[in-house]
Amino acid sequence: MKQDLFSPTSLGFLRVAVVVPELRVADIRYNTQIIIDALQEAAARGSRLALFPELCITGYTCADLFYQSVLLDQASKALLAIAQAAAEAQIAAVVGLPMHLGGKLYNCAAFVSDGKVLGIVPKTYLPSTNEYYEERWFSSAKDAPLSEIQLAGESIPFGTDLLFSANNFPGCMFGIEICEDLWAVQPPSGSMALAGATVILNPSASDEILGKAEYRRALIQQQAARCLAIYLYAGAGPGESTTDVVFSGGAYINENGRMLAETERFLFSTQMAVADVDVQSMNHERLRNSSFSSALPDRAYRTLAFNLPEGVGSREQAELLRNDLTPTPFVPADPSQRAKHCQEIFHLQSVGLAKRLKHTGIKNITIALSGGLDSTLALLVVQQAFEMLGLPREGIVAITMPGFGTTNRTRSNAERLAESLGISLRQIPIHDAVLQHFKDIGHDPNLHNVTYENAQARERTQILMDIGNQVGGLAVGTGDLSELALGWCTYNADHMSMYHVNAGVPKTLVRYLIEWCAESVYNGVTSEVLHDINATPISPELLPLGENDALVQETEATIGPYLLHDFFLFQVVRHGFTPRKVYWLACQVFAKHHQPAEVLEWLKTFYQRFFAAQFKRSAMPDGPKVGSVALSPRGDWRMPSDASSALWRQELEELAN
Repeated sequence: MKQDLFSPTSLGFLRVAVVVPELRVADIRYNTQIIIDALQEAAARGSRLALFPELCITGYTCADLFYQSVLLDQASKALLAIAQAAAEAQIAAVVGLPMHLGGKLYNCAAFVSDGKVLGIVPKTYLPSTNEYYEERWFSSAKDAPLSEIQLAGESIPFGTDLLFSANNFPGCMFGIEICEDLWAVQPPSGSMALAGATVILNPSASDEILGKAEYRRALIQQQAARCLAIYLYAGAGPGESTTDVVFSGGAYINENGRMLAETERFLFSTQMAVADVDVQSMNHERLRNSSFSSALPDRAYRTLAFNLPEGVGSREQAELLRNDLTPTPFVPADPSQRAKHCQEIFHLQSVGLAKRLKHTGIKNITIALSGGLDSTLALLVVQQAFEMLGLPREGIVAITMPGFGTTNRTRSNAERLAESLGISLRQIPIHDAVLQHFKDIGHDPNLHNVTYENAQARERTQILMDIGNQVGGLAVGTGDLSELALGWCTYNADHMSMYHVNAGVPKTLVRYLIEWCAESVYNGVTSEVLHDINATPISPELLPLGENDALVQETEATIGPYLLHDFFLFQVVRHGFTPRKVYWLACQVFAKHHQPAEVLEWLKTFYQRFFAAQFKRSAMPDGPKVGSVALSPRGDWRMPSDASSALWRQELEELAN
């Protein structure tokens, strides 16, 4: 793999650190050295930016010591020392300190990089209720008389209207709000995000009381999601004074509502959390969000351009520090969360179909039951919809249509499942009808090509819909989201139905939904059959069987592993990532199971099929959206059926060369 093509910056990843330093109240020399040590550690771990807590140079709990000139003077000198140390470590940082300006004192956050103090942001909202007395010492940023201050002979931009834009990192812009600013009715970060800030930094000193930690964590999560931004938060630690309150030291790295890393609380030693945040992804989220793109910031900002340090740590390119990167992005890793996920999706599918039945007044359903994954899930959804509406199960007409490649295992599972659920079952072999069709169109039945396969699929759909007419029923489709993405469905056959209950469910999730149903909804024979269906190889069963009923056609051997394709689908459609980035991420996630060359070949297959299959998606039937990725042309995905894939294929060829 050519490393120069996969630098973190080119892929949109920025490694950041949030730090809760060991602290002594009012001991500036000690605190400064601790901060410098932490900067060096963060840089050694590959971080290019580090965030420290509010007033970390002096300590937040200095109280009336903030009036002491020696404290204020030494804090400013310490800031310059920290800026120089950050330059030597090749890392940028945000640190907190009190600053005197025009006869007033401000609670400030300073942004340092390349040995310079780039800008100083004063706190806007000063808490002065209950245990807080900030207005006793500090003035609000609203009262600041100047837009610059003098520090060591340099004019430093000062104000809440500062944003910091990295020249050497496209789309990376930093905004700063301080502690209570986040808790305000309208946090400044909202306006900063609308002005282009993709990374919000919050140096904080939020004390700990019962229940507050969970609320604060949720607040950070919500603000990151609301701003479509990366939110870094560093809270003051237990080294602060405990005269009346205790500080726990929570620090968090959150990306658009996903918590990527956090520190342990209530520890006196320096704590640090490091993660790779995806700036590129945030910019994409904003592009596709109409609410964000139509809004405007409520004030003007000064944008200060600078070069973000490149970092010098012993960072391994193959190591991506993200706890949310998973080979199954559609499936939660946590079992309890996955169970809730499955229950919600099952309800969405069932209610979607129940509404269609209520609207049409139809009380019968026809469904092709093959004994495979998709038709099994669709049948379970149908049964649940019938229970919601109080309709008799006999109205569910399942039809098995054995053909040239049907195995005894799938046929038996289909029959046993229908019997255990108490639904109507009809078996209609398609051999003779398809052979007659071959004779009519002049096709040699010994030629096992696409005509041979698709004729069987269309024959089954014709039977399904004709019986639907016989019983006054609605034909339910069984194909899933992954098949729609890859075009792995015969046009106007299994591609078509009168309601497509699995249209929003990818193949990797179908398995988990059936497993959840087997363990949480059903028992006995039904549960046993569902487990066996889940263990059956995926196949369209369209080619003749080998000796001893041996299956000779497996879908994943032809088009590639669904595990890979679902990963590709999520990254391409949900995040809009480039082929290069999708490939690199897949190589990280599947390193133990697939070689880079194999990943690349299946990714080529994905793009080729994804573009070629759009005409099928443009004509797909109604069906419920259940997740953040959907391909309905009436909902999430509008793509020309004749769009060229040249740009994407060209980038893949460059990777191959």
